Amino acid sequence: MAEQGFSERVEVSRAIAADPATIFALLCDPTGHVAIDASGMLMAASGSPARAAGDTFVMHMDRDALRDVDLGEYQVTVTFLTYEQDREIAWTVGMAADQRFGHVYGYRLEPIQGGTLVTQYYDWSGISDELKQFITFPVIPESALRATLGILARTVAPGAKRPAVAG
Repeated sequence: MAEQGFSERVEVSRAIAADPATIFALLCDPTGHVAIDASGMLMAASGSPARAAGDTFVMHMDRDALRDVDLGEYQVTVTFLTYEQDREIAWTVGMAADQRFGHVYGYRLEPIQGGTLVTQYYDWSGISDELKQFITFPVIPESALRATLGILARTVAPGAKRPAVAG
């Protein structure tokens, strides 16, 4: 849900029956992003898994699933901004590593009894006004973020029961 008073960020959480290291490894891997994507935009990826902030890989995209802007097939460079082993990972995208659009995607991982509480966030507060006139934000709706967490859960812990979250 959007944080109160801050309409340019969405966060969703889900308990997943896998340890943080397993989830983090998938989130570092370019093919892992394609495997769990619920938006339908990620078609393929190339490059090596991220190992530190500043690392990059290429994502091959197609916005046809969104039906918002017809860009055909294209590619973006994913640049990692945050890399805290088994705790948090975040990235931005651009047409090249030195040209970023300004939105940030990330995951925070919190160990819980029986697994990990995974919080996925999407922050588009850094998008230019010019780009906001061209594309409607958020590009990825909250429902797609929730669906991505469901796909993540079945990918890293197929058939496992979702752990309970205290509180």
